[in-house]
Amino acid sequence: MIDFSIAPKTLKAIRQAHKTADYLKSIARYYDDHEHEELKPDEVKTLKELTVAPGLALAEPGPGDGGMLSSIMLSEVSCMGDPMITQSVAGFGLGNAAIGAVATPEQKARFGHLFCAMAITEPGFGSDTSAVATTAKLDPDTNEWILNGEKIFVTSGKRCEAVVVWATLDKSKGRPAIKSFVVEKTRPGCTLTKLEHKLGIRASDTASIVLEDCRIPFDNILGSPEIKEAKGGQAGVLATFDATRPHVASQALGVARAAIEFTKEKLEEAGYTFPYDKGIHSLNAVQKEMLDMEANLEAARLLVWQSATMLDKALRNSLESSMGKAKAGSACSRICQRCVALLGPLGYSRETLAEKWMRDVKINDIFEGTGQIQMLVVCRQVLGFNRTQLK
Repeated sequence: MIDFSIAPKTLKAIRQAHKTADYLKSIARYYDDHEHEELKPDEVKTLKELTVAPGLALAEPGPGDGGMLSSIMLSEVSCMGDPMITQSVAGFGLGNAAIGAVATPEQKARFGHLFCAMAITEPGFGSDTSAVATTAKLDPDTNEWILNGEKIFVTSGKRCEAVVVWATLDKSKGRPAIKSFVVEKTRPGCTLTKLEHKLGIRASDTASIVLEDCRIPFDNILGSPEIKEAKGGQAGVLATFDATRPHVASQALGVARAAIEFTKEKLEEAGYTFPYDKGIHSLNAVQKEMLDMEANLEAARLLVWQSATMLDKALRNSLESSMGKAKAGSACSRICQRCVALLGPLGYSRETLAEKWMRDVKINDIFEGTGQIQMLVVCRQVLGFNRTQLK
């Protein structure tokens, strides 16, 4: 049985996270307008005072340790303010989730304090991770890995301290040869080459990174260097998505929740009411629209919580994490669009954050696997098909 009971410690942290979200809203527009600009020292100080002590002690869970659901709940609330600003302050990126999912205890001790991004996508592919062309060769004389390749669309690639890089040990051996490696940004041969200008999540940097004869210690590989066939192909590296997708989905939940709460507040000021005890046939179009949005948000939330709770129980959640990511990405994007429409000119103007939320939330239907890819993963697992049988 799945239990969504919230511990007193988590409830206290959630209350504090609401204060963090309120502060983030006050600076969100500035960093949307000033893409790539670093937070001011006084803002970093304020955010650390608001978030680090009460909340982020819960934010680096690993499978089976009971902290993933708490982390997801906190992420949703803080993302009501801005889905990306806190990352650089918290020092927790998608690479950290990957390390928490598959690293050894020794590796967690070495890398756990670093702000880690994750580098998968390359100029030659997007969603088809089996097409990884970045190579990792072992130098037997020094027992070091030598990495060569280019990664694009690396979230927090500029601000991070290390990058979890997907690379192949032997291209001829296909998916089982793809492994993940921790590359500290200070390593010679690891170069940031470009920063993207984006539609949304402009408070976060998105970078291109080139690896040119970049040497890292042998122990920087996550998982075994052994290449062996396994059901499901890249079982080791793909397991990282089981941990990262709930985090990405929770960001979408937070943004959509902020949009719904703001829209509802403005509509109530205009005289609308939203009764929950009346039949749908007695409601007007605006009331039906709002209740439908709330229902879809709650459905997405429960799917995401389910996937997080399974991780807390050390259960494989590949199907559930994809279901939650797919539902959150599509439903929350639609919710934010509908909120802008309901708000009319106020939603489309820059006087409020409504149009920003619509731009920010779209990425959650794209990165960490597009909505279409998530549906493929779900269908394959439900129907028992492999990638050649269902494309």
